[in-house]
Amino acid sequence: MKPLRRLTKNALQETPEMRWDLLNALDDEFLKGGVIISEWCAFIVRSADAAFVAGAFLASILTAVAGIETYLRSEGSRGSRQTFAQLIDESGLRQPHIVELHVLRQYRNRWVHVNDPWDDSALLDNPEEHEEKLEEMALFASRLLRQTIYSHQFV
Repeated sequence: MKPLRRLTKNALQETPEMRWDLLNALDDEFLKGGVIISEWCAFIVRSADAAFVAGAFLASILTAVAGIETYLRSEGSRGSRQTFAQLIDESGLRQPHIVELHVLRQYRNRWVHVNDPWDDSALLDNPEEHEEKLEEMALFASRLLRQTIYSHQFV
């Protein structure tokens, strides 16, 4: 198994093959048996992976969160009206994993629910900072996606 390394500061210099290697290393790290996931979830995971490999980090994060939510709904949802936060809290996952899922959820919310879209000076003044954070969070989201979908394995 290859060691999982961090992305460089500028992911645009990474090749798609290097990003596939990162995803494969995550699979090797977390998948020890077998899992069954819905086709909806599998489709979303493939889309999240494709976005990550292409360097579309915001799309990767948003799609990874959709994959996590879809998985949690398929595994234990008590109704279609549950929020993502409720699904996380009632997932039965270990506490550190739940905390990380909430960190990801809150980060995603800042991009999905922009309170003042015209207050964009921070983004315009320092886009590199936001791009680096998106890159970091995309890898974090890919890791959490796999930890979640591989949380109920069979041998």
